[in-house]
Amino acid sequence: MNEQDPIGYIVGGSLRDGLYVRLSVPPEEVKEGSFVVTDSGNWRFYGLITNLALGATNPRFADERPSRIESPFIRQALMGKTLFTTLEMYSTLMMDRGPDPDSNPSAYLDWQTDVESGKVGPQPVKTVPAHHVPVRLARQEDVDAIFGTDGPGKFVIGYTLEQEYPVRLDLHKFVKRSSGIFGATGTGKSFLTRMVLAGLIREDIAAALIFDMHNEYAFDVPDSDNNIHVKGLKSLFGTKVQTVTLGKETIRGQRPDFDLLLSTKDITVEDVMLLAGTLNLTDTTPATLSALANDFKDDWFAKFMKLIPGETEEIETDSGKTKKVPTPNSVEYWADQNNVHPKAATALHGKLMRIYRKEYVVDGTSVDRVNMIINQLENGRHVTLSFGKYSEDIDYMLVSNILTRQLRNRWVKKTEESFIKNTAPPRPLLITIEEAHKLLNPQLSKQTIFGTIARELRKYFVTLLVVDQRPSGIDDEVMSQLGTRITGWLGDEDDIRAVLTGLSGRDQLRGMLARLQEKEEVLLLGWGVKMPIPVKSRRYDGQFYADMKTTKAGPSGLDDLDDDEWNDELFG
Repeated sequence: MNEQDPIGYIVGGSLRDGLYVRLSVPPEEVKEGSFVVTDSGNWRFYGLITNLALGATNPRFADERPSRIESPFIRQALMGKTLFTTLEMYSTLMMDRGPDPDSNPSAYLDWQTDVESGKVGPQPVKTVPAHHVPVRLARQEDVDAIFGTDGPGKFVIGYTLEQEYPVRLDLHKFVKRSSGIFGATGTGKSFLTRMVLAGLIREDIAAALIFDMHNEYAFDVPDSDNNIHVKGLKSLFGTKVQTVTLGKETIRGQRPDFDLLLSTKDITVEDVMLLAGTLNLTDTTPATLSALANDFKDDWFAKFMKLIPGETEEIETDSGKTKKVPTPNSVEYWADQNNVHPKAATALHGKLMRIYRKEYVVDGTSVDRVNMIINQLENGRHVTLSFGKYSEDIDYMLVSNILTRQLRNRWVKKTEESFIKNTAPPRPLLITIEEAHKLLNPQLSKQTIFGTIARELRKYFVTLLVVDQRPSGIDDEVMSQLGTRITGWLGDEDDIRAVLTGLSGRDQLRGMLARLQEKEEVLLLGWGVKMPIPVKSRRYDGQFYADMKTTKAGPSGLDDLDDDEWNDELFG
């Protein structure tokens, strides 16, 4: 089938429900999700095929097998007229086609200038094309008109389903709002996330902090499906990516650039309440924590944990007898002095011991490692924080919340200073979190700093990239604030509903999302792309590594390698 030829013509439809297209080519030549275009009057309409349906003008001929009809002429006529296929076209964008270049060449040149400058471009559909106008598959220039061409910030994330034209993600828009990457387990979310992060690092559009819960992003990792090792971000970009581990650990046998230790002074009452479910805290805990903060001030956590539960001493009473009372360094003594129930204080002390005994929690550090990470991000580096052996929810939730809160405070201060002093705003910061439903579920989203960042959007130049296999576990309000969504196959109806929260055309896109091919196709939605579109995902392979070296839109740790060193590094 020639891409110049029409695949059918419009026979009906509406602005709300979509358009109906009578197919004029064999149905097996067209797929759901194909990018299609139709011209009507002075407008060009862009859309997607969301459904195919078999129809018949007479049900009798649909029931009759064509092979039983003796006349070949009748069989051919039946298949083209009486029996037919109808497409459902979900039109998303329309664009002014401009003046006729033959009749008014000067006006056409002016119009082209406006298109190139962005004054004229695609806009949301506000009308419908006429009956019987032809519909064709999108050409290269159509894809480029919507998704852009090569240039700074234009990152190829995949290819159209039919002709495999490159589809580009606008990374400048991508980092301006929080985004999400979703997909069921085994659909390649980590590879897709690593690929997008590599594009951001290469283009140097924003500082990236990656909370690497499963130690997958920094160094090379095995790809069990293909029995090979794939490059990590440190391997690709050298010193431009700083690797950090929680505690004094290695990452897959590799030493990090430095390790992260948390001071007890970093832990706030809010951090503890975030772990209420994990620590099985009671309803009396907030009152006890408030008393601790009021009494011990900033170093409440360390001072409380140094108290000894159950320690007593004998004193002599006025009657000459002895009795046991709590010693001044006991939990019970502190509770009595602060009008807190001793059993409530003792129970909380025991539960907080799970945090205090963590090897990465120390009473004091000679170097402020949290501030070191912040300085790296401010000065043009990118940071992966690997959790190593600390794989419990308590580790991930505590550390990521503490570090992100301090980052946000720094970025808020720098943003406000830029307003006051009329100086450049801070560098955009993108924070990547895996297992996002643990931090952004309806119970916790309003307590964590992550929920605050998602709702504040880009006001302080800090956004999130949430990665999750169960988007239905994320608070609906947070999901509705995610600007760009990149999603692989999802089998659960609740997860599909969650990904489409807050988007127009949900009904048309639901079936398309459910029928994506695993590990091969993803659906692009939202802010970073001008229209929804399913694509064949770009591969994270040797060609991708080479592309990261040859792209010249931004600096990279690869630029110092000559070709021989690069080949050795790439193919080992």
